[in-house]
Amino acid sequence: MSHTDTGRRTSNPAGTDRSEADTRSARKRRVIMEAATTAFLRSGYLGTSMDEIAALAAVSKRTVYNHFTDKERLFTDIILTTSDQVVGELVETATLALEETDDAERDLRELARTLITAICQPEVLRLRRLVIGETDRFPELGRTYWERGFERGLATLAGKLRQLADRGLLRLEDPLLAAQQFAGMILWVPVNRVMFCGEDAAFPPAEIDRYASAGARAFLTAYGPP
Repeated sequence: MSHTDTGRRTSNPAGTDRSEADTRSARKRRVIMEAATTAFLRSGYLGTSMDEIAALAAVSKRTVYNHFTDKERLFTDIILTTSDQVVGELVETATLALEETDDAERDLRELARTLITAICQPEVLRLRRLVIGETDRFPELGRTYWERGFERGLATLAGKLRQLADRGLLRLEDPLLAAQQFAGMILWVPVNRVMFCGEDAAFPPAEIDRYASAGARAFLTAYGPP
């Protein structure tokens, strides 16, 4: 048997063990974050303890601290992870819908529908309320949530609108302002209604479609080609 054959047949138990350990660690981290999210949404930041989070996650408190140095770090990670997920969905949708569109109204309408649905997800709204309630305690977190969430999403949308303008499908002097106006026009009523009136007040799909369609048409009335 050649040296090459021997090497090919040699197993790597140490590498396999590390991989399995990393998988278990990632799984535990996810379970801890899910338990912490439940606890924070139920009791707020001050009303939640690391003991409660450990109990909900069915792990020891030492395990929680092995993954997160303290409650503030855990709280921050949950907020920013959720924000990144929403932005990721927006970025993907904007790229797919507007990258090479041949029907600006149709794809702006679809983007509006997806944006309303994403921002009005119950967990996103609850975490948003939590961030707003804790802004005085964690001003940097609130600022980061805005920058990595809404500001980043608006910048992405502005870039796509600029591409549409370059192709003659829009008339824009300030793409970022146009993106802000588009988002504000379609989100102001649905998001604030649910924020103040609760999740039972969320718009049904047909009403979301109505806002998305009206918003896209109004936007194109202001920014569409002559």
